[in-house]
Amino acid sequence: MSITVILVIITALVSYLAFNNQSLFYRLAHWPTKEYYHKEYYRLITSGFVHGGWLHLLINMFVFWNFGEIVEQHFMLYFGPVRGPVLYVLLYLMVIVCASLPSYFDRKNDESYMAVGASGGVSGIVFIYILLYPWQMLYLYGIIPIPGIIAGVLYLWYSSYASKNVQDRIDHQAHFYGALFGLAFVLLLKPSLFSGFLRNLVNEFPF
Repeated sequence: MSITVILVIITALVSYLAFNNQSLFYRLAHWPTKEYYHKEYYRLITSGFVHGGWLHLLINMFVFWNFGEIVEQHFMLYFGPVRGPVLYVLLYLMVIVCASLPSYFDRKNDESYMAVGASGGVSGIVFIYILLYPWQMLYLYGIIPIPGIIAGVLYLWYSSYASKNVQDRIDHQAHFYGALFGLAFVLLLKPSLFSGFLRNLVNEFPF
């Protein structure tokens, strides 16, 4: 069983338990005022294993499973069968934490603000995939094919725009910074991936 599948199962179990236990949900959620004033920093990680509903959970875990399996295989190839999985898990958890930091600082005095979900970590994994396969088609809504590099740019643009202009319960900042931190961490681990990305961008240009 892959590390990705194990993380999906753990996330699904924790989310399911929180669906049926409101106290647990609130105890694990990303809640900047609790983190800042009560030092409950564990929430920066646990919030990535809790979701707002079945649809939220299923979408995140489906995307994570699809892209995470491939990224995990590359980690094993690059760093070996022992270090690879360890670094993969550490990267995923670090991206979840770092993706929540902007809203932690921006919303630390907003007691009504709370966020849950693995979207930040999943965004990081998807963007590592795009780094590896920039012209591979991604399917918007499972139907509309868009080259990964173009989908990535549009995703960053929308996440940045929505974080400033859209009033909803989605942590768009986590999507944006999760993607960037995912790229930053993997390039720190293996800088040569950037030159490989540039080669693929030119050599596999489809138009």
